[in-house]
Amino acid sequence: MDDGDALRRFMFEDAPVRGEIVRLEESWRALLTRQDYPPAVRAVLGEAMAASALLASTLKFDGLLTLQIQGEGALNLLVAQCASDLTVRGLAKWRGDDPRGTLAELTGGGRLAITIERRKRRERYQGIVLADTGTLAACIEAYFAQSEQLPTRLWLAADGDVAAGMLLQQMPGDGADDGDHAAEPQGPDAAGPEAWRRAALLADTLSPEELLSVGSTELLRRLFHEEKVRLADPRPVRFRCSCTRERVESALRLLGRAELADLLSAEGQIEVRCEFCNKAYALDAVDMEQLLAVDVASPPGSDRLH
Repeated sequence: MDDGDALRRFMFEDAPVRGEIVRLEESWRALLTRQDYPPAVRAVLGEAMAASALLASTLKFDGLLTLQIQGEGALNLLVAQCASDLTVRGLAKWRGDDPRGTLAELTGGGRLAITIERRKRRERYQGIVLADTGTLAACIEAYFAQSEQLPTRLWLAADGDVAAGMLLQQMPGDGADDGDHAAEPQGPDAAGPEAWRRAALLADTLSPEELLSVGSTELLRRLFHEEKVRLADPRPVRFRCSCTRERVESALRLLGRAELADLLSAEGQIEVRCEFCNKAYALDAVDMEQLLAVDVASPPGSDRLH
């Protein structure tokens, strides 16, 4: 495979259309080693991981994009995150032994939220749509349509080894690529509607099997062999969890001395396990005293982050 664990941008030279292709292999399998997901839940999570990378790639930002689904069905929580450096992580929670069905059936008519957080500006943008479609791709397309952003199509697929996706987007008529279309809603330009429809129709011939098994160069050749398409160099994607002991201690500190003491007396130590990477953090009585001493040592009005 020519581009495992990579994202590649492509541009139509004679049409205001651009796209992204992502393929997750080791990064996807690294996530799956943390939890044994039922096939239907695993498929949606894999699609969400690919989608988060595709959406993050359309932004010029230093921060984090989070795709989150919440519902009352068997799949009651799903989180997929991609940082601006294309590091990804995700998780899902479900009820029952082997839930099945469409996205709407799995979530019980839940909601999809796409959140963009910029680190330096400390800005946060969020858009929400109902997760009442048959597929995650259709749900995300509805998000773009609802927020009046550039016309966008997605194709997503995942199995136990690979999670992959392709995004196609109509650009403004002047061909400008500011890379920030998903962050702030803007109206689509009418230029190139025929070229956009043609590209989308050709892309609709893509099967999930092809998306999972064919590299980006060959895939684009198959789909758009009559078009002039320029393919950029691959950008690596990797699994990484942002959990740290410091963050765990900050969360525990908020519980207060009395509740921490109760937890210690019951178990002898406090263990916190990260839901994303399954890493365990253990604290004993000495650790607790050191943790709480930070509050005593911090002067009033200090700007310490929790």
